[in-house]
Amino acid sequence: MDRVSIFDTTLRDGEQSPGFSMNAAEKVMFARQLEQLGVDIIEAGFPIASAGDLEGVRAVAAAVRRCKVAALARAKQADVEAGLRALQPAARPRLHIFLATSDLHIEHKLRSTRAGVVKAVSEMIAFARRHVDEVEFSAEDASRSDIEFLCEVCAAAVAAGASILNLPDTVGYALPEEYAAMFARVRESLGDRAAGVTFSAHCHNDLGLAVANSLAAVRAGARQVECTVNGIGERAGNASLEEFVVALAVRRASVQLQTQLDLQKIYATSRLLSSITGVKVAPNKAVVGANAFAHEAGIHQDGILKNPLTYEIISPEAVGIPARRLVLGKHSGRNAVRERVRELGFQVNDSQLGECYRMLMDLADKQKNISDRDVLAAVHQSMRHPVSAPVGARAGVAGSD
Repeated sequence: MDRVSIFDTTLRDGEQSPGFSMNAAEKVMFARQLEQLGVDIIEAGFPIASAGDLEGVRAVAAAVRRCKVAALARAKQADVEAGLRALQPAARPRLHIFLATSDLHIEHKLRSTRAGVVKAVSEMIAFARRHVDEVEFSAEDASRSDIEFLCEVCAAAVAAGASILNLPDTVGYALPEEYAAMFARVRESLGDRAAGVTFSAHCHNDLGLAVANSLAAVRAGARQVECTVNGIGERAGNASLEEFVVALAVRRASVQLQTQLDLQKIYATSRLLSSITGVKVAPNKAVVGANAFAHEAGIHQDGILKNPLTYEIISPEAVGIPARRLVLGKHSGRNAVRERVRELGFQVNDSQLGECYRMLMDLADKQKNISDRDVLAAVHQSMRHPVSAPVGARAGVAGSD
């Protein structure tokens, strides 16, 4: 089965989002976790941005041995030189050079011309290749670029020595079929030269399509995907690493692609990032959100108790979450209440369960969450008189709800 390389840019594109900056020690801590997770490439920062960013990239480059370490640089000599200095300690360095290729960016941001872009890309990639074995080129705003000019720039990048071509959906504008068609056209334009090139996808989530576009890209031949843990990044974020790799795992028979990530380390990696940045993920976040494996609706709870596959396409344990949660609330069913009562160490008959269920549903109409203390109180009342909890029960202790 073909393999997709995971290029994690949490420490670069992710860190650029407001509120997510990290110091060098925090970058090293997280990079080591990414190495344990099994990512292929860690983009550690943008060295020209500041002395601190250069030092952060250098620290990661020195600490990480198994993963490749990338540094970002514009197609400017000062940027490239800063990137090369930062990567000096790296066991497996990659310089990542980018330049915009859309007419909008060329005219209004770069104040340049198409010819100027081709010249800068060719010269800077050739310069970098004299100092480092692996150079990646990114055509910024590729999805809004004239396709024939994009093909021209990519051909120039390959001729100058780039072995990875990244075609970003920089502003999250593309639809999946459009993004896939762009990769197909650029690959076709390179002809035989495409055989020695790895195509890469880098998608932003402005329209909520980053993961869908990344999947479209790999189905069109891309074999590297650039993403971030928890989907952090500029504006609405980048393609979420955990969503993309779990989608490949769940739909492996369909897409016939895999990664080398250890999925059981996904949750720990997500939690570590939240701990470092102080920013939690939304409860409904796919794969790692608090509600991703929580069930309140009675029909769902009943199905989960009978066979988890009824409402879960992957088990929580598969991504490192200790267990699913059956949340008691106003939508819960009797079977979920019976299960929670059993977990607390009690057995009730059908009559007692009915009374217990009625009391808890009345309570659920008044408050959002039902705790284990609430369940125990209902159990005691349904039995008509106080009882002592059996050995091992957690009577009188508030639960984790």
